Amino acid sequence: MNIAQKLNTWRKYRETVSELGRMTDRELSDLGIGRADIRRVARTAVGY
Repeated sequence: MNIAQKLNTWRKYRETVSELGRMTDRELSDLGIGRADIRRVARTAVGY
């Protein structure tokens, strides 16, 4: 993986964490995600 790909993956990870972080606990619960799981879910989503 080159630098550009790593930066793009990191950017997608941060966007995902940010979007999930803006959700309410109720919205996260509806998705089956706990607030403590946000980083793990984001890593899985971008393939970290």
